[in-house]
Amino acid sequence: MRLFRLIPLYMALALGANAALAADTQALADLRDGSLKRLILHSEPKPVSDAEFQLEDDGGTATLADYRGKYVLLNFWATWCAPCRKEMPQIAELQEEFGGDQFEVLTLATGRNSPAGIKKFFDENGITNLPRHQDPKQAVAREMGIVGLPITIIIDPDGREIARLIGDAEWNSDSAKAIISALLNPES
Repeated sequence: MRLFRLIPLYMALALGANAALAADTQALADLRDGSLKRLILHSEPKPVSDAEFQLEDDGGTATLADYRGKYVLLNFWATWCAPCRKEMPQIAELQEEFGGDQFEVLTLATGRNSPAGIKKFFDENGITNLPRHQDPKQAVAREMGIVGLPITIIIDPDGREIARLIGDAEWNSDSAKAIISALLNPES
């Protein structure tokens, strides 16, 4: 009987949480400009892959769950991807400005990308602050519905996908920085 009295309370809490999420989503949507207008903000967070990927330089394996507790900008890319070459230095700028306990950029080379090719790509583009992780069998990409490159996903501290951008974007733009700032400082 007590359970039935608690149902309205749980329903109210759930509806309140959904309303807060909708307000947060609208606030982020208002910050989109330029190429970031293509950023799809989900009305409900989505689960992410639990498949393992390879850490750089044969450092073992990890999963996206290992990054819980912070916002993650997950970029799926490949060494042969021309738009990736353009946007990777911009993504590195986000890591430089915002990287830390609350935010991290995670790059995941998808498909056939040799470690030497990845290192060469990073060296040619002056990228020194991003991980060179790999998804060689595309297990993570497949589970997350990655059908082209680049695709960038924003994951919340609870480990859920909250936004997705298909194609390249100006990740060092004022719009991108405003979105990341709003996520990290929701009271501002």
